[in-house]
Amino acid sequence: MQPTPVVFIHGAWLHASSWESWNERFSSFGFAVSAPGWPGEPATVDEARRHPESLHELGLDALTEHYARIVRSFDTPPVIVGHSVGGLIAQHLLGTNAGRAAVAIAPAPVAIAPAPVGHATLPPPGEPWPVSMDAGRFRRLFANAVTEQESAELFERHVVPGPRRLLAELGHGGAVRHPRAVVEHGNTARGPLLLISGQEDRLVPDHVTRAVYKLYGDSTATSTLKQFPDRAHSLVVDSGWRAVADYVLVWLAEREVRAGPSKW
Repeated sequence: MQPTPVVFIHGAWLHASSWESWNERFSSFGFAVSAPGWPGEPATVDEARRHPESLHELGLDALTEHYARIVRSFDTPPVIVGHSVGGLIAQHLLGTNAGRAAVAIAPAPVAIAPAPVGHATLPPPGEPWPVSMDAGRFRRLFANAVTEQESAELFERHVVPGPRRLLAELGHGGAVRHPRAVVEHGNTARGPLLLISGQEDRLVPDHVTRAVYKLYGDSTATSTLKQFPDRAHSLVVDSGWRAVADYVLVWLAEREVRAGPSKW
């Protein structure tokens, strides 16, 4: 049996390597995993920090089209798993029937104003430089549900600058949201969708993800919401990542999306 592909899409301020544990977990169940970086993204976290200019012009159009080409390149439609802005892209692609199923984890909100990300997060208009996330802000917004020590370790291991243009197009800093910051909610022919929130998430609050879930209420296509208590925006990379990954694996299996022999 040809294994089902899984494409992981990371969000702003994280590197593609943040999916490393998920790659190993899903591979152990027989899935053909792929965690391609953003277009122009350096190969390592260290390199991304040394060369923040590599992504400074990246916007939502280019990012979405990049992953659309990847997802449509597979002979077998893949499962799309995205975190933060990656969750927005996963929903968009599923809405265009580009994948077999999608999982949007703490997804950047669609048709809903984003949560503020702190004073002076975005540079002044006209400055295209990436937006850095310092350790203190990461602790407050991403890793507020883990210890200070774990937050510091996660910051050193995973955090990279985020593109100002992309953040502005998502509506941060009061900017006008890009037309791509929406998804097709009424597609009844799409595959199943799982939305996941952390109930302590300060960057994409739980109530925002619940509101997005309600937008799918008029569609007869399968939509599921899973809320994880005591979890924050770092839930895909922190010490509790496996509980989230295993929930996704069970959810996929319940919808007959399998790859390889069962290990449960």
